[in-house]
Amino acid sequence: MGRRITYWASTGLLVALSAIAAFTYLGGSSEAVQGFAHVGYPQQLRIILGIAKPLGGIALVIPGFAKLKEWAYAGFTFAWISAFIAHYLANDGAKAFMPLILLVILFISYVTRPADRQLPGKIASA
Repeated sequence: MGRRITYWASTGLLVALSAIAAFTYLGGSSEAVQGFAHVGYPQQLRIILGIAKPLGGIALVIPGFAKLKEWAYAGFTFAWISAFIAHYLANDGAKAFMPLILLVILFISYVTRPADRQLPGKIASA
């Protein structure tokens, strides 16, 4: 029971944060536009991530589609590792470590997934 609560709490948080990111990225908020420019990312990436993040969040919560869920977890991982590196190289100080915190939450979601949300044949975590 506790494992299921941990899964849904961590996954729900990720989905909510993805929706907020999509809103700010696609809405063209000055913070998002300046943030992407600050780390040297093109604005087209802001649009791509603004579309991909909520789709990844949806993939995590809909039933079935285990392979799609694996891709969503991988996509979030790549995006947040890249974000950490970009912010670190831009000398953003403590702000650079926020993507790593998100990675920890993503890891918690991943390892606490119920068996019906995993690829068949995978060994379930204890």
